[in-house]
Amino acid sequence: MIIARNCGNLPRMSRDKFMDITIQQLEVLMALVEAGSFTRAAARLSLSQPSLTKHIHNLEEAAGTRLVNRGPTGISLMPEGQIVYDYAKRVIRLREDAKERVARRKAHESGHIYVSASTIPATYILPHLISRLKQAHPAIQVHTQMHDSEETLQTILNDQAEMGFIGKEPMNKRLVAHRLWKDHLVLAVPFGHPLAKHRSTRTEELAKVPFIIREKGSATRDLMEECLQKQLGISLTSLNVISEMGSSEAVKEAILAGLGVSIISTFAIKRELSQGLLVALSISNCNMERYFYLIYKKQFPLMVYHKHFLEIAKRYSPSQ
Repeated sequence: MIIARNCGNLPRMSRDKFMDITIQQLEVLMALVEAGSFTRAAARLSLSQPSLTKHIHNLEEAAGTRLVNRGPTGISLMPEGQIVYDYAKRVIRLREDAKERVARRKAHESGHIYVSASTIPATYILPHLISRLKQAHPAIQVHTQMHDSEETLQTILNDQAEMGFIGKEPMNKRLVAHRLWKDHLVLAVPFGHPLAKHRSTRTEELAKVPFIIREKGSATRDLMEECLQKQLGISLTSLNVISEMGSSEAVKEAILAGLGVSIISTFAIKRELSQGLLVALSISNCNMERYFYLIYKKQFPLMVYHKHFLEIAKRYSPSQ
């Protein structure tokens, strides 16, 4: 038998200092990012500025790297800080979720729902849908964040939101997808534009005018590119693209300002069409239609208030 002796001389395993990170430190980091400065964050949390600074210092020491960049114009996150911040939001949301599931207050009828949505549903559909929900279930609170469709899908897969709305059918087998609302994409031009007197336009006419597009990852852009490529045999390089914008609202304002024309959802320009500010044209031989989908992870445990939200979303018609 071999007996190990002098165990006291064996090297100790180093302790993982990441285990020292506290929820309070994560809350302080979130408040700092949202407030944009140490002074405002300290006031929001009712802490002294030295106390808040110490929390951030301890967090950085536990993480083993600098997380916050302190500049003369405010604070910004280092790449490592962005990682910790993203996980902090998930930790805090999970804590709130655990609180709700343990309490199960009001016979499961109330709770907080965390939603991520692409720009069209987030801007033009969800406000009306949530209003309908609140009429039927006043105690349910919906928290909405806006991304493009691809980012929204990843947000759901990474548990940063519970339910999502996207403008393309997801292929990921880990997701449940409910097809909801039909959408039409049209070419929007200002009233008085040379193309406005026509109901439709041809590809060769489209290539001559200044054109505005959405950013990569947008379902609107994906559908437009797919239609142009498959049905007309052309790509974006055939168009006179002068600007790329990150939301339908920005695209719409650019059209109204006379910057150019664009392919956009009819949901985004419904008011401007009724007011005669914009004109919607179809593109010959290129019918652009899609559906919006409500998605969530298969293993996500739907509470009663989630089911209320889901049922109202499935019954709701944006044209109402």
